[in-house]
Amino acid sequence: MNEEFILETRGLSKDFKGFRAVNEVDLRLKTGTIHALIGPNGAGKTTCFNLITKFLVPTEGHIFYKGKEITGLTPAAIARLGMVRSFQISAVFLGLTCLENVRVALQRPLGVSFHFWRPLKALHRLHDRARELLADVGLDQYAEVPASELAYGRKRALEIATTLALDPEVLLLDEPMAGMAREDIGRISALIKRVAMSRTVLMVEHNLSVVAELSDYITVLQNGMVLAEGTYAQISDNPEVIEAYMGTGNGAAH
Repeated sequence: MNEEFILETRGLSKDFKGFRAVNEVDLRLKTGTIHALIGPNGAGKTTCFNLITKFLVPTEGHIFYKGKEITGLTPAAIARLGMVRSFQISAVFLGLTCLENVRVALQRPLGVSFHFWRPLKALHRLHDRARELLADVGLDQYAEVPASELAYGRKRALEIATTLALDPEVLLLDEPMAGMAREDIGRISALIKRVAMSRTVLMVEHNLSVVAELSDYITVLQNGMVLAEGTYAQISDNPEVIEAYMGTGNGAAH
Protein backbone atom coordinates (compact mmCIF):
# COMPACT_ATOMS: atom_id res chain seq x y z
CA MET A 1 0.00 0.00 0.00
CA ASN A 2 1.43 3.37 -1.01
CA GLU A 3 1.81 5.62 2.06
CA GLU A 4 1.29 8.62 -0.21
CA PHE A 5 -2.44 7.80 -0.15
CA ILE A 6 -4.24 8.12 3.18
CA LEU A 7 -7.53 6.69 1.89
CA GLU A 8 -8.06 4.21 -0.93
CA THR A 9 -10.91 2.15 -2.36
CA ARG A 10 -10.49 -0.86 -4.63
CA GLY A 11 -13.32 -2.22 -6.74
CA LEU A 12 -15.90 -0.53 -4.52
CA SER A 13 -19.41 -1.55 -5.61
CA LYS A 14 -22.97 -1.32 -4.31
CA ASP A 15 -26.12 -3.05 -5.57
CA PHE A 16 -29.68 -2.07 -4.70
CA LYS A 17 -32.18 -4.77 -5.67
CA GLY A 18 -30.33 -5.65 -8.84
CA PHE A 19 -29.32 -2.08 -9.72
CA ARG A 20 -25.60 -1.34 -9.46
CA ALA A 21 -25.35 2.21 -8.08
CA VAL A 22 -21.57 2.13 -7.64
CA ASN A 23 -19.51 -0.03 -9.96
CA GLU A 24 -15.90 -0.98 -9.17
CA VAL A 25 -14.75 2.47 -8.10
CA ASP A 26 -11.03 2.87 -7.43
CA LEU A 27 -10.43 6.08 -5.48
CA ARG A 28 -7.14 7.26 -4.00
CA LEU A 29 -6.83 10.30 -1.74
CA LYS A 30 -3.37 11.77 -1.54
CA THR A 31 -2.41 12.90 1.95
CA GLY A 32 -2.83 16.64 2.52
CA THR A 33 -4.98 17.39 -0.53
CA ILE A 34 -8.56 18.45 -1.26
CA HIS A 35 -10.17 15.79 -3.44
CA ALA A 36 -13.59 16.43 -5.00
CA LEU A 37 -16.04 13.73 -6.04
CA ILE A 38 -18.32 15.13 -8.73
CA GLY A 39 -20.71 14.00 -11.45
CA PRO A 40 -24.19 14.61 -12.84
CA ASN A 41 -27.25 13.81 -10.75
CA GLY A 42 -27.63 10.08 -10.18
CA ALA A 43 -23.93 9.40 -10.84
CA GLY A 44 -23.45 7.57 -7.53
CA LYS A 45 -21.52 10.26 -5.64
CA THR A 46 -23.49 10.17 -2.40
CA THR A 47 -23.70 6.37 -2.45
CA CYS A 48 -19.94 6.16 -2.87
CA PHE A 49 -19.47 8.69 -0.07
CA ASN A 50 -21.75 6.67 2.22
CA LEU A 51 -19.82 3.49 1.42
CA ILE A 52 -16.52 5.13 2.34
CA THR A 53 -17.92 6.45 5.62
CA LYS A 54 -19.59 3.09 6.37
CA PHE A 55 -23.18 4.32 6.38
CA LEU A 56 -23.71 1.74 3.64
CA VAL A 57 -22.19 -1.73 3.36
CA PRO A 58 -20.39 -2.46 0.06
CA THR A 59 -21.62 -5.33 -2.09
CA GLU A 60 -18.06 -5.79 -3.30
CA GLY A 61 -14.69 -4.12 -2.91
CA HIS A 62 -12.34 -2.91 -0.21
CA ILE A 63 -11.56 0.32 1.65
CA PHE A 64 -8.15 1.12 3.12
CA TYR A 65 -7.12 3.86 5.55
CA LYS A 66 -3.41 4.43 6.14
CA GLY A 67 -2.73 1.10 4.52
CA LYS A 68 -5.07 -0.91 6.74
CA GLU A 69 -8.35 -2.37 5.55
CA ILE A 70 -11.38 -0.76 7.19
CA THR A 71 -14.13 -2.27 5.02
CA GLY A 72 -15.82 -4.06 7.91
CA LEU A 73 -15.66 -1.28 10.50
CA THR A 74 -18.62 0.69 11.86
CA PRO A 75 -19.11 4.45 11.31
CA ALA A 76 -18.13 5.08 14.95
CA ALA A 77 -14.92 3.11 14.53
CA ILE A 78 -14.11 5.04 11.35
CA ALA A 79 -14.56 8.32 13.24
CA ARG A 80 -12.25 7.16 16.03
CA LEU A 81 -9.55 6.45 13.46
CA GLY A 82 -9.63 10.10 12.37
CA MET A 83 -12.16 10.16 9.50
CA VAL A 84 -15.04 12.50 10.35
CA ARG A 85 -17.89 13.40 8.02
CA SER A 86 -20.45 16.14 7.72
CA PHE A 87 -23.92 15.51 6.32
CA GLN A 88 -25.87 16.94 3.39
CA ILE A 89 -28.67 17.70 5.88
CA SER A 90 -27.48 19.79 8.81
CA ALA A 91 -26.92 17.68 11.93
CA VAL A 92 -26.68 19.89 15.01
CA PHE A 93 -28.39 19.96 18.41
CA LEU A 94 -31.13 22.50 17.82
CA GLY A 95 -31.89 22.98 21.52
CA LEU A 96 -28.31 23.94 22.37
CA THR A 97 -26.55 27.22 21.68
CA CYS A 98 -23.81 27.39 19.06
CA LEU A 99 -21.19 27.46 21.81
CA GLU A 100 -22.72 24.41 23.50
CA ASN A 101 -22.84 22.48 20.20
CA VAL A 102 -19.12 22.98 19.63
CA ARG A 103 -18.31 22.31 23.27
CA VAL A 104 -20.06 18.92 23.13
CA ALA A 105 -17.81 17.98 20.20
CA LEU A 106 -14.72 19.21 22.07
CA GLN A 107 -15.68 17.09 25.09
CA ARG A 108 -15.61 13.85 23.14
CA PRO A 109 -11.81 13.40 22.94
CA LEU A 110 -11.65 14.10 26.69
CA GLY A 111 -14.08 11.28 27.42
CA VAL A 112 -16.51 13.59 29.23
CA SER A 113 -19.18 14.01 26.56
CA PHE A 114 -21.88 12.53 28.79
CA HIS A 115 -20.70 13.61 32.22
CA PHE A 116 -23.76 15.78 32.73
CA TRP A 117 -23.49 15.64 36.52
CA ARG A 118 -20.17 17.46 36.57
CA PRO A 119 -20.15 21.16 37.48
CA LEU A 120 -20.55 23.43 34.47
CA LYS A 121 -17.40 25.31 35.42
CA ALA A 122 -15.42 22.14 34.69
CA LEU A 123 -16.20 22.72 31.01
CA HIS A 124 -15.22 26.39 30.93
CA ARG A 125 -11.69 25.47 29.84
CA LEU A 126 -13.21 24.43 26.51
CA HIS A 127 -14.89 27.78 25.87
CA ASP A 128 -11.90 29.55 24.34
CA ARG A 129 -11.34 26.82 21.77
CA ALA A 130 -15.08 26.63 21.04
CA ARG A 131 -15.19 30.38 20.41
CA GLU A 132 -12.14 30.13 18.12
CA LEU A 133 -13.92 27.50 16.03
CA LEU A 134 -17.09 29.59 15.88
CA ALA A 135 -15.04 32.57 14.72
CA ASP A 136 -13.42 30.41 12.04
CA VAL A 137 -16.83 29.74 10.48
CA GLY A 138 -18.13 33.27 10.98
CA LEU A 139 -20.40 32.48 13.91
CA ASP A 140 -18.59 34.32 16.70
CA GLN A 141 -21.56 36.69 17.07
CA TYR A 142 -23.93 33.73 17.48
CA ALA A 143 -22.20 31.90 20.35
CA GLU A 144 -25.16 32.23 22.72
CA VAL A 145 -27.86 31.82 20.06
CA PRO A 146 -29.76 28.49 19.97
CA ALA A 147 -28.97 26.50 16.84
CA SER A 148 -32.69 26.34 16.10
CA GLU A 149 -32.69 30.09 15.41
CA LEU A 150 -29.93 29.98 12.79
CA ALA A 151 -30.55 30.32 9.06
CA TYR A 152 -29.83 27.16 7.05
CA GLY A 153 -26.43 28.31 5.82
CA ARG A 154 -25.33 29.15 9.35
CA LYS A 155 -26.47 25.74 10.58
CA ARG A 156 -24.16 24.21 7.97
CA ALA A 157 -21.33 26.45 9.17
CA LEU A 158 -21.98 25.33 12.76
CA GLU A 159 -21.87 21.70 11.68
CA ILE A 160 -18.46 22.26 10.09
CA ALA A 161 -17.26 23.87 13.32
CA THR A 162 -18.38 20.84 15.35
CA THR A 163 -16.74 18.53 12.80
CA LEU A 164 -13.45 20.43 13.10
CA ALA A 165 -13.70 20.25 16.90
CA LEU A 166 -13.07 16.50 16.58
CA ASP A 167 -9.72 17.35 14.92
CA PRO A 168 -10.00 14.79 12.09
CA GLU A 169 -7.12 13.74 9.87
CA VAL A 170 -9.55 13.22 7.00
CA LEU A 171 -12.50 15.58 6.71
CA LEU A 172 -15.37 14.20 4.59
CA LEU A 173 -17.81 16.87 3.43
CA ASP A 174 -21.12 16.00 1.78
CA GLU A 175 -22.15 19.04 -0.31
CA PRO A 176 -20.83 21.59 2.20
CA MET A 177 -22.16 24.56 0.17
CA ALA A 178 -25.70 23.26 -0.30
CA GLY A 179 -28.28 25.93 0.54
CA MET A 180 -25.73 28.60 1.34
CA ALA A 181 -25.89 32.23 0.26
CA ARG A 182 -23.05 33.62 -1.85
CA GLU A 183 -21.33 35.31 1.10
CA ASP A 184 -21.54 32.10 3.15
CA ILE A 185 -20.00 30.11 0.28
CA GLY A 186 -17.01 32.42 0.12
CA ARG A 187 -16.40 32.21 3.86
CA ILE A 188 -16.74 28.43 4.07
CA SER A 189 -14.57 27.95 0.96
CA ALA A 190 -11.81 29.96 2.63
CA LEU A 191 -12.23 27.91 5.80
CA ILE A 192 -11.96 24.58 3.93
CA LYS A 193 -8.84 25.79 2.17
CA ARG A 194 -7.31 26.82 5.48
CA VAL A 195 -8.09 23.61 7.39
CA ALA A 196 -6.86 21.51 4.46
CA MET A 197 -3.35 22.81 5.13
CA SER A 198 -3.12 20.32 8.01
CA ARG A 199 -5.49 17.54 6.90
CA THR A 200 -6.96 15.71 3.92
CA VAL A 201 -10.41 16.63 2.58
CA LEU A 202 -12.82 14.59 0.46
CA MET A 203 -15.92 16.46 -0.62
CA VAL A 204 -18.97 15.79 -2.73
CA GLU A 205 -19.95 19.12 -4.25
CA HIS A 206 -22.31 20.24 -7.04
CA ASN A 207 -21.02 23.81 -7.24
CA LEU A 208 -18.29 23.55 -9.88
CA SER A 209 -16.95 27.04 -9.19
CA VAL A 210 -16.22 25.84 -5.64
CA VAL A 211 -14.67 22.65 -7.01
CA ALA A 212 -12.48 24.70 -9.36
CA GLU A 213 -11.32 26.98 -6.57
CA LEU A 214 -10.61 24.37 -3.89
CA SER A 215 -9.76 21.02 -5.42
CA ASP A 216 -6.28 19.66 -5.97
CA TYR A 217 -7.69 16.57 -7.60
CA ILE A 218 -11.08 15.49 -8.92
CA THR A 219 -12.79 12.18 -9.60
CA VAL A 220 -15.80 12.30 -11.92
CA LEU A 221 -18.46 9.60 -11.62
CA GLN A 222 -21.09 8.68 -14.19
CA ASN A 223 -23.51 5.78 -13.90
CA GLY A 224 -21.66 4.63 -10.80
CA MET A 225 -18.29 4.34 -12.54
CA VAL A 226 -15.19 6.52 -12.67
CA LEU A 227 -15.44 8.56 -15.86
CA ALA A 228 -12.34 10.70 -15.44
CA GLU A 229 -9.73 11.83 -12.92
CA GLY A 230 -7.33 14.73 -12.75
CA THR A 231 -6.98 18.41 -11.96
CA TYR A 232 -9.82 20.82 -12.70
CA ALA A 233 -8.03 21.99 -15.86
CA GLN A 234 -7.76 18.41 -17.09
CA ILE A 235 -11.35 17.56 -16.16
CA SER A 236 -12.91 20.68 -17.67
CA ASP A 237 -11.28 19.96 -21.05
CA ASN A 238 -12.31 16.30 -21.10
CA PRO A 239 -14.94 15.73 -23.86
CA GLU A 240 -16.51 12.82 -21.95
CA VAL A 241 -16.97 14.99 -18.84
CA ILE A 242 -18.47 17.82 -20.89
CA GLU A 243 -20.89 15.37 -22.50
CA ALA A 244 -21.80 13.86 -19.12
CA TYR A 245 -22.84 17.24 -17.76
CA MET A 246 -24.18 18.97 -20.83
CA GLY A 247 -25.84 15.88 -22.28
CA THR A 248 -27.95 15.12 -19.22
CA GLY A 249 -29.50 18.56 -18.99
CA ASN A 250 -29.92 18.15 -15.26
CA GLY A 251 -28.23 21.35 -14.22
CA ALA A 252 -25.70 19.67 -11.95
CA ALA A 253 -23.04 22.18 -12.94
CA HIS A 254 -24.30 25.41 -11.48
